[in-house]
Amino acid sequence: MIKSRISKFGVLATSILAIPALSLAGTPAKESKKIVEKTKESCITGDIGMDAYSQYVFHGITLENQGAILQPYANIYFNLYEGAGFLNNVSLNLGVWNSFHSNHTLASSTRNWFEFDFLAGLSFTFGKYFTLSPGYVAYTSPGDYFSTAHVAQLKLSVDDSDFLGAWALNPYVMVEAELDGKAGNGTDEGFYYEVGIAPGCKAGPVAISLPIKAGFGSNDYYAENAGYGFFSAGVALGYDLAFVPECYGTWTVSASATYFNYGDVNARATSVKNDEVNAVVFGGGLKVAF
Repeated sequence: MIKSRISKFGVLATSILAIPALSLAGTPAKESKKIVEKTKESCITGDIGMDAYSQYVFHGITLENQGAILQPYANIYFNLYEGAGFLNNVSLNLGVWNSFHSNHTLASSTRNWFEFDFLAGLSFTFGKYFTLSPGYVAYTSPGDYFSTAHVAQLKLSVDDSDFLGAWALNPYVMVEAELDGKAGNGTDEGFYYEVGIAPGCKAGPVAISLPIKAGFGSNDYYAENAGYGFFSAGVALGYDLAFVPECYGTWTVSASATYFNYGDVNARATSVKNDEVNAVVFGGGLKVAF
């Protein structure tokens, strides 16, 4: 009796399982659809990189023009807010920047680690085209080449690409105030001002930028309370390494050449062997953005 019931149950189960197969027999198989979930944009982005220069020029002050100069850096960005109103975006930026020199400019130090900077700032994009960026920078020297300087920055940049298209200038103005210590080469805590543009275009896979800027000082930011610091104009080329898988970030190699015109005071007051008011600085680097 039990064997008979088990046998009947097996026949019934087999019949039930066979129904879907029979119902699909003779009908074309439907193409399976892949479920693609939209990848959410990360609220945290960043970049790391290394630049090499023939000279290290800071705000129109030549700090090194001999030997190898390597400048590694890292930044991380936190997207805090996005909206469609007057305020479009708020982000937080934290970064570190270094400068290593094979040449030891000052006799008081034999270390290669010339400079280490810590940066922290916020960026507020409003009215779609304007970005206001207040920030703080600590300029330090692990090699004891100079005393630590704490400064506050305020930068206003304009995205004019909607109006000028390929001829966009991307203008900006920046003010830097020395809070404690000296970043400039003057004798008192002063102010540094910078204005610039960075028009650019694409030539196939190569991005071309033509940065032009000028720096000025007040309240003894520069030596002898000079007002004019420098003028510079250059060309920078960037090329994305397409063979690197996207999951490893965007890898970009770059090269640049920049002409500098220094104020007479900066040319004389520099601690390196340089009394020229004109110079050309060459550079190259690698950056990974993620």
